Amino acid sequence: SEVAVSWRPSAEFAGNLYRGEGIVPASPGRVWECIKPVAGGLRTQWDQNVKDFEVIETITDTLSVCRTTTPSAFMRIISPREFVDVVVMKQYEDGTMLSAATNVEHPLCLPRPNFVRGFNYPCGCLCIPVPGEPDRTQLLTFFQTDLGGYLPQTVVDSFFPSSICGFYSNLTKAVKTLKA
Repeated sequence: SEVAVSWRPSAEFAGNLYRGEGIVPASPGRVWECIKPVAGGLRTQWDQNVKDFEVIETITDTLSVCRTTTPSAFMRIISPREFVDVVVMKQYEDGTMLSAATNVEHPLCLPRPNFVRGFNYPCGCLCIPVPGEPDRTQLLTFFQTDLGGYLPQTVVDSFFPSSICGFYSNLTKAVKTLKA
């Protein structure tokens, strides 16, 4: 499946807002099963940029505070990161499923040694049903992440587009391994 990645300067911070769009050859439910931000979810199994995901506080069944940790990346130029976000999930009447997040400080989630604290500005994923094609999902992703630390912007700008393409490729492989 082809992925279109575009970006523009973020209105939130001194980096970019990245947009990914592609068709995943699976039903929205199967795609959602792979990407939904829940403890014990599948994301850590297939997303090379998610090492661990934990729910710090459950506020409602659709709103929580979560910590995501990432492994080192980009030939170890980017050291491990941690992100603390408030995350909301929503399902719309047309079957679209949304996960949206933004950074938050939480007293139960202080910065840890050996991780650089990064910050996600408003970001998210939308799993959109393709009319008349129940086994295809339009996936829109938005990332505007301040990786923190002292990375040159050129490193960040080189990392994100290829990382987003890898996200779609690995997700496509993951949905194929889910049992029907």
